Amino acid sequence: MQKILIIQTAFIGDVILATPLIGNIKIEFPEAKIDFLVKNGNQSLLKNDPNLNEILVFDKKNKVASLLELLKKIRAKKYDIIINLHRFASSGILTFLSGAKQKLGFKKNPFSFTYSQSFPHEIGNGKHEVDRNLELIKHLTSSLNRKPKLYPSIEDFEAIKTYQRENYYCLAPASVWFTKQAPKEIWLKLIAKLSAENSTIYLLGGPDDRGLCEEIKAKTTDEKVINLAGKLSLMQSAALMKNGKRNFVNDSGPLHLASAMNAPVSAFFCSTSPLFGFGPLSDDSEIIEVENLACRPCGLHGHKECPMGNFRCGNELKI
Repeated sequence: MQKILIIQTAFIGDVILATPLIGNIKIEFPEAKIDFLVKNGNQSLLKNDPNLNEILVFDKKNKVASLLELLKKIRAKKYDIIINLHRFASSGILTFLSGAKQKLGFKKNPFSFTYSQSFPHEIGNGKHEVDRNLELIKHLTSSLNRKPKLYPSIEDFEAIKTYQRENYYCLAPASVWFTKQAPKEIWLKLIAKLSAENSTIYLLGGPDDRGLCEEIKAKTTDEKVINLAGKLSLMQSAALMKNGKRNFVNDSGPLHLASAMNAPVSAFFCSTSPLFGFGPLSDDSEIIEVENLACRPCGLHGHKECPMGNFRCGNELKI
């Protein structure tokens, strides 16, 4: 029986875009015990995945102690294969010292010289992140389904029952980075258009996003605009998005929640570009962007403010 560990200790979207590996490996090795290492806070994304044996957690607030504890546990498990999708030193050290028979990962990791096989990770050529990830297991499996997938629980679906309507939209207007976030005026124009349909409009996000969502709600006159930011968990949000008439998101975590539920989605790309490889993967998906700007894209992760001072990539978005 194969023992396999997948490592992705980056952000929510990165974990979601790693989920195709789980299903593909399970098809090839149905008896395998597959574990997954995430950073603390992201374990809820995977807790109901029927193909996983155990979720390991890296506590980045207590980095050294957590690394030592994880290393002890990983070595004791005697993995046959470790697939490290994370490209930074902490995960590289764990992979290097794991004792695993096969160590697979990206060349960008500073410890990739210790891997059995290392692979390029090129951003900007249009290749999607899921395809970059799947390159690592092409020699292991003939199944390469590229759809990410999450498994909200029965309790998650029960929790959002009260919000189910015949027609509703989900809008996730916030982002950690200012230049990855469509301006409030764009969201208000969108709400005005959707309000004409007499549908319920839910504003989604985490606790830190509640203020922005409340500002947007306060500038509308539609009583069917409801602020759920901070009220739903990640998996409850995913469950709600699944049956929405359409979901509108930025280039951020909610985009990947929609992809993992194969929910209809329109994604605003402001300062970043879909060519980086983090675009939507739903069957019904749309990218909204301002094309032919010489200053765009201006960075992989966005900025706290527009480097040009005009934020044309956001202000000139068309609904």
